[in-house]
Amino acid sequence: MNNKNKESGRALAIVPAYNEEATIESVVQEILKKVPGIDVCVVDDGSTDSTRMRAQRSGAIVISHPLNMGIGVAVQTGFMYAVHHKYDRAVQVDGDGQHDPVFIPAMMSLLAKGEADVVSGSRFLDKGGYKSSFLRRIGIWFFEIMNRVLIGQRISDSTSGFRAFSRPAIEFLADDYPEDYPEPEVVIILKKAGFRIKEVPVVMRERQGGRSSIRGFKPFHYMVKVILAILIQSLKGDKR
Repeated sequence: MNNKNKESGRALAIVPAYNEEATIESVVQEILKKVPGIDVCVVDDGSTDSTRMRAQRSGAIVISHPLNMGIGVAVQTGFMYAVHHKYDRAVQVDGDGQHDPVFIPAMMSLLAKGEADVVSGSRFLDKGGYKSSFLRRIGIWFFEIMNRVLIGQRISDSTSGFRAFSRPAIEFLADDYPEDYPEPEVVIILKKAGFRIKEVPVVMRERQGGRSSIRGFKPFHYMVKVILAILIQSLKGDKR
């Protein structure tokens, strides 16, 4: 482990994965290569392909769910592992290759300096990289407006699954994490609990393999469900 990571404490990359056999090895290997000293925990969410075997072969810690329980449960499992094993910081990375680990050290550095409790990578603060479909961008813009109204902060990429967390944030989310399509809702939960959220520009790539769980008419279902969840969260009191 290099000196920079020693100063930052122990760090864990949490990679939720469901049927990501096409990409999981390269994702884990790229994280280990670009972020020396970090540990990688792949949460295999009941995959029916060779995701688990390939993740183990790549050098990751692997936790497997007996059946598919959803992205929220998978990420929360990673937070629970991080708490139990006393990691100081954690970063969530998608298993489909969209997130470039080259940005992780800078995200972790902001946490180590105490400038934020949560650092979220935004594809919309930089002109480069993949921006997702038009319909999804409309949804993300709508979430941005909701955040300004409900929490008084602009979050340009509420659906980003590329986020770094301090130890207090890890402990908080290990106990309370939304089950379905959690990223926009987590922003509200964290902010209402008093955590400081900072966005940084990142360049994202197109999915390198597999298929998105939000396709066809699902984006409309996603929007309605997340909007309702956000409104419910906004009415709740501070849980911290």
